[in-house]
Parts: sequence; structure tokens; C-alpha cells
Amino acid sequence: MAHFAEIDENNEVTRVLVVGNDDMLDGDGAESEAVGIAHLHAHHGDGPTYVQTSYNHNFRNRFAGIGMIYDAALDIFIGPQPYPSWVLQLEGGIQRWMPPVDHPDDGEEYDWNEDTQAWDHIDNGPPPESPAK
Repeated sequence: MAHFAEIDENNEVTRVLVVGNDDMLDGDGAESEAVGIAHLHAHHGDGPTYVQTSYNHNFRNRFAGIGMIYDAALDIFIGPQPYPSWVLQLEGGIQRWMPPVDHPDDGEEYDWNEDTQAWDHIDNGPPPESPAK
């Protein structure tokens, strides 16, 4: 099976469709993205744009999901940006959204506060008491 992301005019993934292996074969018997796209157009009309995605993350960086963005220049699917201030970092085929301020490295829990552009400490209260022995 092959998977294809249907993308809208903003390159946002609106759904992911499955195409059978036999419907992906070109005249030489090799799998072809173009043949898979032609198959989808034959069944769903010529309007949608389709881009193949890899369930095993073998290409285009990651498996596409609804709400993700297809970046044609980078030829990858990008997960939703968690906050407007975070920037996309691509290193070694791995993508991460990075905050403008590093997460504190003190073992405590924090939530990002977009309004203040800072990490807010989560106060979980005092640790539970150990049961008496």
C-alpha cells in the first residue's frame, strides 16, 4: 500500500488516502508516485493535489497527518507550529519546533507562555509523603 496526502491551496494536509500497490505500477512494473496520483485523480477528480507520504518515514521526513503542511521547497511534511514565536529547526532529517528561549534544564516542569515569551514553572505542590513503615 502507498499513502498520499491530499493538500489544499495552502499546502495543508486535509486527508490521507491509501492506494493499492497494483495501482502504483508503471508500464515497467515499478512503483511510481505519478501513477498513484493519476489513480487518485481518476477516482476523486482532477481538483485535489496529492503528494505521496511514507508510513515508514522513508522520504519527505515524516508521515503526513491532517493539519500538517507540505513544504514543496524542502519536499517535506512539517508538523503544526505549536506557538507563533517558535521556529522550525531541521537537522539531520529531524525537524523540531524550537522556542525562542531554551527550556530550563533543572528537572522541573514548565509550560511555555506565549504572552511573556518565557517558561512558566508548574508548581505541583509538595512531594507526597512516604508511607510509614
